[in-house]
Amino acid sequence: MTAVQPKHIHLIAACGTGMGSLAGMLKTRGYRVTGSDQHVYPPMSTQLQAWGIPLYSGFSAAHLVPRPDLVIMGNAVSRDNLEAMATEQAGIPMMSFPQALAHFFMQERHSVVITGTHGKSTTTALIAWLLQHAGYEPGFFVGAVMRNIDGTFGLGQGPHFVVEGDEYDSAYFDKGPKFLHYRPRTAVLTSLEFDHADIYRDLDHVRSAFARFLPLLPADGCLVACHDAPHVRELLATVPIAAPIQTYGLESGAEWQAVAWHADATGTHLTVHHHGQPFGSFTSPLFGPHNVQNVLAAVVITQHLGLSPTQIAAGLATYAHIKRRCEVRGVVRGITVLDDFAHHPTAVRVTLEGVRQAYPGARLWAVFEPRSATSRRAVFQHEYAQAFRVADHVLIADVYRHREQLPPEARFSPQMLVEALWEYGVDAWFYPTTDEIMHHLCRDARTTDVILIMSNGGFDNIHQRLLTALEHVPAHG
Repeated sequence: MTAVQPKHIHLIAACGTGMGSLAGMLKTRGYRVTGSDQHVYPPMSTQLQAWGIPLYSGFSAAHLVPRPDLVIMGNAVSRDNLEAMATEQAGIPMMSFPQALAHFFMQERHSVVITGTHGKSTTTALIAWLLQHAGYEPGFFVGAVMRNIDGTFGLGQGPHFVVEGDEYDSAYFDKGPKFLHYRPRTAVLTSLEFDHADIYRDLDHVRSAFARFLPLLPADGCLVACHDAPHVRELLATVPIAAPIQTYGLESGAEWQAVAWHADATGTHLTVHHHGQPFGSFTSPLFGPHNVQNVLAAVVITQHLGLSPTQIAAGLATYAHIKRRCEVRGVVRGITVLDDFAHHPTAVRVTLEGVRQAYPGARLWAVFEPRSATSRRAVFQHEYAQAFRVADHVLIADVYRHREQLPPEARFSPQMLVEALWEYGVDAWFYPTTDEIMHHLCRDARTTDVILIMSNGGFDNIHQRLLTALEHVPAHG
């Protein structure tokens, strides 16, 4: 990037959640912003339009006229992208998404980076909201829509910037994990498991990314790490870390421990001890042991940044969570339809357990679309069978774009999962189309049932279509 401060910034692949939000942040800061994407689609396309950001459909060198001062590349952009090649040929300065986020919004601020395989978005949103509710005016960037603000970011004027630190690679010219760019001073490590099978070979490869991140923390910083996660404990024992470490968890041995917690209709109530001494009691609207861990991480971080137990409790009481995390999309004829982002088998299992806790006694349907780069592969074939055993009935969709890129032997098999679940005594079915899944649910779902739909994509808009279809089916209990 040149020393000249850019005025016009162009984003290639601008319709992704992260890139689109970055475009909005830059526009709010006063830059002239344009963008392009192969698939211009809502909700991000309409959001960009509302912000007054011109969005070009497809990729073309013509989108670089007039010449922008800087081009930001999304990690979905390949080296042979026409617009990317034109950018390089024209000598226009380029940045990856995390480079730009750090450069424009995190300099001279106390960077709070939330990392880990699971729980990043929830923990980031919790910390950002607790700080904002307490009047700290943080900047923040979350990889999901916070319902408290109906958005993914806030610029803030306070000293802190809270960011979800993803281990996915940054750009075709920057293959390192995104979180290496975020200049961490305080950080959370929630968990460590094998994921992102499209870029990581195995667990050791994933571990190596976090082993590069943790030494970035300065001696006057702080690492808050989940004691309950075995691979986290192993990593802390082998990687030199200058920053002090505080551990949290549900198990004994953690410095910060949820010593007692229970759920009722109002949420989850937990009592937190620090080194065996009472720190505070809190109520969260979230359910499940994994969310107790997420809340506990937020408690530890925010107390480290200066919040009192009373301030933390008040913020938690008003937290509205993020979209697509057990989000209630509607209730028809007494049947509740939930939307969740879960796709890793661990996330599937703990999400199902949380729904069990939130809806005690209800019949639980799990509807799953294998769509993420990892879930489309056979790497977790057996683990999914264990995860879905928590449900009463399981409906599995076809692998998303299953004929693309992956050879048949490397693909996840919905049929094999169904067979394994039947062996465990769980009713399970595979359906190639969304219409067939909806037909089954409309035929068999009963009053008080809970239908949890899990996918990291749009899943053919099944949530709204199912709610509409259920309205026209006679009630049966």
